[in-house]
Amino acid sequence: MTRTPLLLVPGVLCSPRLFAAQVAALSNQAEIVVPDWRTAPLSIWDSWESAARWVVDQMPAEKFALAGLSLGGMLAVEIMQFAADRVTKLALLDTGMRSQSEAERAIRRARIRLANEGHFELVLGMQMTRFIPAYRLPDMPLVDEVMTMCGEIGVEIYKRQEELAAIRTDRRPDLPRIRCPTIVVCGRDDAATPLFLSEEIAKAIPAAALVVIDQCGHLVTMEKPEETNLILKTWLDR
Repeated sequence: MTRTPLLLVPGVLCSPRLFAAQVAALSNQAEIVVPDWRTAPLSIWDSWESAARWVVDQMPAEKFALAGLSLGGMLAVEIMQFAADRVTKLALLDTGMRSQSEAERAIRRARIRLANEGHFELVLGMQMTRFIPAYRLPDMPLVDEVMTMCGEIGVEIYKRQEELAAIRTDRRPDLPRIRCPTIVVCGRDDAATPLFLSEEIAKAIPAAALVVIDQCGHLVTMEKPEETNLILKTWLDR
């Protein structure tokens, strides 16, 4: 059986560990590439285009399916601006396409300032409340895995990712031009990119399907790996 080339793009503070369950479950169906931010020069974070082009450069196949979570979903739509002819299908997971308000930028700047002052562990704790719903925080294996992943990325990459996220362009006007088969996936209790953001993405992309995962927050691939695997498997089979 021919395997589909699949590019999985992680988000802020996310190493390839974000997609470990998907790589394990889908490798018989797909040739999977997961970019590792730790191998990239920090200069990729100078602009959205430079980050997106670095991501695409990691995929040797000419045509591929593309999926991204959070900032990875934003980068996926950025990729669609210059490489839509290479993308056979698109999956946007727990993401949003709006630009940042001044209040949101101020919060990001505050987190960067804390990281600069040596309080990266405090920043990680703050991010846990955005990544994982309160009712899942007693799940220590999940929390430990997420904390390990965030620690793998480290403070310098994190700061550059936050700086880039703060200046993102509103990509909502570009969504109706996406023509490949698309699914939009969101945890119902996502605090970082709430469900209404996924709903507006799905409405804007022609024939996009919205899939909501109950009892789940921002990191659907880690919180609900079996459900996410089934969703992505069905999407790849379309």
